[in-house]
Amino acid sequence: MRTVTLPVAYMPLVDAAPLIVAREMGFDHAEGISLDLRPAPSWSSLRDMLAFGHVDAAHLLSPVPVAMALGLGGIATSLSAVSVLSLNGNVIGVGTHLAQRLADQGFAFDFADAQAAGAALAKVAGDVLVFGVPFPFSMHVELLRYWVAGTDLASKQVEIRTVPPPLMAQALAGGEIDAFCVGEPWGSFAVDDNVGALLLPGRAIWSCAPEKVLAVRNDWAETEPHLLGSLMRAVWRAARWLSQPDSRTTASEMLSRKTYLDVSPELVDRALMGEFTISARGETRQVEGFVEFFDGAATFPWRSQAKWVAHQLAMRNGLDASTAERQAAKVFRSDLYRRELQGLGVETPGASEKQEGALAESTAVASANGSLILSQNVFFDRRIFEPTS
Repeated sequence: MRTVTLPVAYMPLVDAAPLIVAREMGFDHAEGISLDLRPAPSWSSLRDMLAFGHVDAAHLLSPVPVAMALGLGGIATSLSAVSVLSLNGNVIGVGTHLAQRLADQGFAFDFADAQAAGAALAKVAGDVLVFGVPFPFSMHVELLRYWVAGTDLASKQVEIRTVPPPLMAQALAGGEIDAFCVGEPWGSFAVDDNVGALLLPGRAIWSCAPEKVLAVRNDWAETEPHLLGSLMRAVWRAARWLSQPDSRTTASEMLSRKTYLDVSPELVDRALMGEFTISARGETRQVEGFVEFFDGAATFPWRSQAKWVAHQLAMRNGLDASTAERQAAKVFRSDLYRRELQGLGVETPGASEKQEGALAESTAVASANGSLILSQNVFFDRRIFEPTS
């Protein structure tokens, strides 16, 4: 069967797994396409590769297409998030000097309690606390800002600087930053390099945060609907494969290759299994659902997720929140998701948005086939975000 080559940009992160697996396992060829995966050196270059037509799709930070729709960031190309590639998957870490101060204060590093971690860090940090993040418009920034505002860290002057993920450990070692929020495996890399310790998983702040999305240009989606559908189905099949426990060893080996992440398979496996070494002392922690690719409607692009991001961006940038939410709702394309995946018998929610933060435990909800169970969805401060209509 003749295949059509689709150039797709990605960053070398564990949560690029659905695209890498789709290529390596042949899910793309089964749909009549061949994924030409192109690594990007930074999120700004990846965004530009997509916006200016150098690639047809991208593994993209979920807030980026929302920010662009709100006129933020200087690039006006209209993008659509046609599915979510991953939920969660970030870690917050600190440099060794802060880690030692925390240990001296008796902090237990439980890797779970965001409120306690914020209070402890506020006690040992200086007046200015500098965090490294991969990009200004990212879930890393949104999680950090939300966490800082809701804890004792609000009393500190918090600065956020952009550092490419593979360089996060180097920036920490060089004293350019005091702490970081980054996707795996680069947080664990800092631990293994003896320059930092892990403080929290991102899901301790929001247990159901949409981390990366499969993004395309609106004009391409409109002119190439068949290719779009093939791409979405291939990636969905890859996400389903990743959800199988016996796939993880193979997935770790795939992602670790020099072609993709170029790290040890063990680093990748830690993230996929949610098993972490959090310090040079060898302390370990287990995080259920550290990164999710499939279960609990993880791939569905909820409009309320886009609205939450838009609300945070609007508050910081002096925009009208209601208007921003309406604009953002057009970016997360639950309509295209339903249209292109219905032939696979995909279990889709009955609604396209929900209250974010309202599920204290896994909950059955109305869906196409009546068998959908959504995963826990809570913020660390137990607030609930009600999207505007």
